[in-house]
Amino acid sequence: MTDATYIEDEKPTSVWGDIWRQFRAHKGGVAGLVVFLIILFTVYVGPFIHTIDPNKIDIRAKNQGPSLAHPFGTDNLGHDMLAQVMAGGQISLAVGITAMLLALFLGTLVGVTSGYFRRLDGPLMRVTDLFLALPLLPVLLVVILLFRDSLRSTFGPETGIFILIVFVIGITSWMHTARIVRGDVLAVKNQEFILAAKSAGIREFRIILRHLLPNVMSSIMVSATLGIASAIITESALSFLGLGFPSDFPTWGRLLYDGANFLQITPARVFWPGLAISLTVLSINYIGDAVRDALDPRMLKR
Repeated sequence: MTDATYIEDEKPTSVWGDIWRQFRAHKGGVAGLVVFLIILFTVYVGPFIHTIDPNKIDIRAKNQGPSLAHPFGTDNLGHDMLAQVMAGGQISLAVGITAMLLALFLGTLVGVTSGYFRRLDGPLMRVTDLFLALPLLPVLLVVILLFRDSLRSTFGPETGIFILIVFVIGITSWMHTARIVRGDVLAVKNQEFILAAKSAGIREFRIILRHLLPNVMSSIMVSATLGIASAIITESALSFLGLGFPSDFPTWGRLLYDGANFLQITPARVFWPGLAISLTVLSINYIGDAVRDALDPRMLKR
C-alpha cells in the first residue's frame, strides 16, 4: 500500500460524525428514535390527513368500535378518538418539551453557578435539597388550585392552564439536573485548560460559555431527553386527577381521565392514549440511553 493510498483511506472524522456512529450502534436508541419520529409525524401531520374535528359531537356515532370512518372508535359523545389522540398528543408533547426547557435552564444555571463559584455552592445546594425534600404531588396540587382561576381569567382557559402546568412542572423538575451538572463542573473546572484560560485573563463568564458548558453538554442532553418523558408523565397524572386542561382541550392524561368511567363499555378510550403515553416515554428513555453512550468520551476514543 502506497503512502497516497494510506492517506486517502485515513479520512478525517468529525466529532458529530463519531457521535452519530456511536448512536447508531445502540439498537434500542435507534428503535426509540424511529418510534418517536413516527409519533411526531402522526401527531403533527396526521390531522392534515385525518381531518375530523376532535371536538365534533356526533351522538348517532357514540361508543362505536374501530371502523374505517373512526379507526380508534368514538367516545360517549361521538368524538373521534383518533382525532382526539392526535390533538392531545400535540398538547402533551408541547407541555413536555416546554417544561423540560424550563427545568433544563434552571438546573443548568444552578449547577454551573454552584460548581464554579465556591461561595455560592452551599446556599444553592441547600435550596436544591429543600426542593428535593418537598412532596411534589401535593405541592403541584396546591399551586394549581391557588393560581388556576386567576391565570384562566388573565390568559384564557387554555393558555392560562398551559402556562400554569408548564411552570409548576418546570419549577419542580430542575433539581436532579442541577446536581448532575454541578458534579461535572467540579470535575472540569480544575483541569489544565480551565486554569490556562484563567491565567490568560479571560473573563469568567466567557470561560463558562466557551469551556465549561461544552464539557458538561453530555449530561445536559441526557437530562433533556429524560426531562421530556418525566414532564409528559407528570402532566398526564395531573390531567388524570382532573386538575389539568379542560375536557374540550384534550391531552393524553385528560383522555384517560374521561375514559376511566367508560372502561367496560369502550376500553379503547383508555387503551389508545395509554399506549401513546407508554410508547412516547419508552422511546424517549431509549433515546436518552443512546445519547448518554454516544457522548461518553471513552466510547468516542474507541
